[in-house]
Amino acid sequence: MAGRIALAEISAMNAITDDVDDARFAAVLARDAEPACGAFLYGVTTQGVYCRPGCPSPPPLRRHTRFFADAPVAEAAGFRACKRCDPRGDRARLQAEAVAAACAMIEAAEGIPSLATLAARAGYAPHHFQRMFRDITGVTPRSYAEGVRGRRLSAALAEGARVAEAVAGAGFGSESRVYEKSARHLGMRPGTARRGGAGEVIRITWAESAFGPLLLGATDKGVCFLGFGEARDALEGDLRARFPQARVEAAPEALAAFAKQSIAFIAEPRAALDLPLDLRGTIFQRRVWEALRHIPVGETTTYSALAARMGNPKATRAVARACAQNPVSLAVPCHRVVGKDGDVTGYRWGVERKRVLLAGEKGR
Repeated sequence: MAGRIALAEISAMNAITDDVDDARFAAVLARDAEPACGAFLYGVTTQGVYCRPGCPSPPPLRRHTRFFADAPVAEAAGFRACKRCDPRGDRARLQAEAVAAACAMIEAAEGIPSLATLAARAGYAPHHFQRMFRDITGVTPRSYAEGVRGRRLSAALAEGARVAEAVAGAGFGSESRVYEKSARHLGMRPGTARRGGAGEVIRITWAESAFGPLLLGATDKGVCFLGFGEARDALEGDLRARFPQARVEAAPEALAAFAKQSIAFIAEPRAALDLPLDLRGTIFQRRVWEALRHIPVGETTTYSALAARMGNPKATRAVARACAQNPVSLAVPCHRVVGKDGDVTGYRWGVERKRVLLAGEKGR
């Protein structure tokens, strides 16, 4: 009797293994880089190599395929790493180091280094280096350099430097170029950035929510800040850092409806939090924030899927940075973006609050 039970258990385990391997092989045929059955590598016995499931190489026959949990196991079985999909990540590490060095070179330069100079320093052909740089950072070397100039310009203006001096110090050739593309570089006009909000009035109101203190700030154009769950001085300090020269004044009555909507959303998210917004950021940031607003209540996506939806599938890291810089939580629902394996991670206001929000939206 015991023997029959043991044989039944072994048979059941083999059936489960077969089902998992079938799912893995289906992922290989589909070149699915993020398979639902979990991470794995596969080996091709006729070639002696092992690959990622998303490898662009021609798919093998089922009878020639073996599956492994990781690279050491595959290599212990006598397989070598594929040169196309780089399952060990060696090439990816070298490329990341080259791009990091190029970023440092751009940061240290007074002007914008040419693509040829950056590529030669990294040891790659220019066209290949540009593609590699974009894949890793989400932007081209030129766009990255313009971002560096924009940060320098923004910092100089915030410190009170005259526009002409700040423009020259940041490496721009003329003021006219900055004014022509002020939204791209600063998210606002240079004079507005220099003033750090000077001349603007940021109206604020405080409220108590299920997540603790909630601070809402708005300009005459719309809500420019929404934060919660931290000490009041920390929340207000965050807002004032964004508008260091603005006049901040309490306006509980004027903002009461917005605060009520926000509190109600946290308590029971039945529909999207629809507030008039005054969002200031780069063009790319605003594109990400707009894409976030199109994620329906009760649904989630991943950083990579969001990047693909925006038409730039290699910009995953840049999308994640833009999500982290979102100044208006809830109304721009960055909490609906999760890790590629579904893990709830990376939320400015706390991972546990993110879990609560997602659970509330899914159970509405």
